[in-house]
Amino acid sequence: MSLKFCDKLSQNYIELLNDKDDYNVIIEVINQEKTFKAHSNILKYRSSYFRKELENIRPNKNNIKIIIKQNISAQIFDVILKYIYGGIVNLENVETRFIYDLMLIANELEFEELTTKLETHLIENKASWLKTHFSFIYHSIFINNNFKNLKKFCNDITVKYPNLIFENSDFISLPESTLVSLLKRDDLQLEEIKIWDYVIKWGISRNPTLPKNLVAWNKENFLTLKITLQQCLPNIRYFHIPSNDILDKIRPFKKILDKQLWEDLTQYLISPHRPVNSIILPARSVLIPESPVREKEPFSTIITNEHIAEITSWINYKPSTYHLADIPYEFQLILRGSLNGFAPQTFWDKCHGHSRTVVVMKIKGTDEIFGGYNPLAWNANLSENAEVGTLDSFIFSLKSGNIQNSTLSRVMTPSCAITNMKKSAQRMWGPNFGGLFVYSADPSTLDLYYKCKRKNYFGNYKKSTNFSIIDYEVFKVIEKPK
Repeated sequence: MSLKFCDKLSQNYIELLNDKDDYNVIIEVINQEKTFKAHSNILKYRSSYFRKELENIRPNKNNIKIIIKQNISAQIFDVILKYIYGGIVNLENVETRFIYDLMLIANELEFEELTTKLETHLIENKASWLKTHFSFIYHSIFINNNFKNLKKFCNDITVKYPNLIFENSDFISLPESTLVSLLKRDDLQLEEIKIWDYVIKWGISRNPTLPKNLVAWNKENFLTLKITLQQCLPNIRYFHIPSNDILDKIRPFKKILDKQLWEDLTQYLISPHRPVNSIILPARSVLIPESPVREKEPFSTIITNEHIAEITSWINYKPSTYHLADIPYEFQLILRGSLNGFAPQTFWDKCHGHSRTVVVMKIKGTDEIFGGYNPLAWNANLSENAEVGTLDSFIFSLKSGNIQNSTLSRVMTPSCAITNMKKSAQRMWGPNFGGLFVYSADPSTLDLYYKCKRKNYFGNYKKSTNFSIIDYEVFKVIEKPK
């Protein structure tokens, strides 16, 4: 019989973590925003990663070893240390993105138990978030050999809705192992000839020196593509491709196929009942449409229809909020940070020329939602910053979670309600409402910050310093058909 007293043990080790007297390790996290003190023996026995790190670091004159982790935030490393010392990870009242980032860091630091627990938690409890941020999730987990359950979760979605990956602008950057894993699936919901087209597109993108015109290709060019696709080509179901497609799309690339396969395929076209030497893979079970039913997906990860009713009532200077059935506008998504990227330049690239836009952002670590409405068109083709005037612009904070009431702040200085940033400034500065900027303080990070410089709008926000956001979205306001 064993008597276990793990709770008390965990409590004592947490107390040891908080006791700074006997530490001999300092960990510096991103931009040295915070330093953590720890004990080498605890780190070594709890983590093979830290064991290897500490073996390669010389102590300073005070016999202290310093570990620098530039890619880890202070908030995440605080959770990691409490896990190391006390075996406790508190996931209450934290954003799903934080849990996901914590899982990635736990995997990097070789905490297999914690990584697996967080992976399971996301799949079982945060599936809707994973689907909403599917492209980002898919590309970030498949560069790693771990996350087998999450990869299966993503692949199960991809085979049903392949356009989420194959039609994504990031498709050509898909790792080979990821593409091969999809090609091996019998239930991949794509016509085989389309799969062939995507594979060719992927292979050519990996060799940018190949001639643009296929007529100009020589023997070496075809050999280059064949080598690039050597893991992909055996997984194409050639004998289930219509004859016209074989002649129109396969034949131009026949030199990348094994000679026996092309001979068998040609024979099969003429006499399909004769035996062939090549392996005939089974046809894929294409049972459902290629595209997901978009109507079931949330239009926003930040705001609700109730928020739209409130914002549209402000646009129309309506004294009371619209009923949901009477909202006169639709919000058409132009940009979402978690899908399109957080670089300020992305805002100008996607929003140039769009008028009547609403920007909303979810503040990290709080329930706050901030945003602004611009009735004018954003202009990204300027050589100098240009302030433009309007009486109809406004900024706001929205009721959400613990925030009891929404706040509307209409423009006070119309002549500088909106600022369009010059081209050279767009790398650092995003949408500007009278001096309220969204910008990236460090282009190497994915954080956006919201900074208040001057009060050109009525009302005043509680925040007076920079703070980061979890996600942001830009919508075009469109009148509903009469």
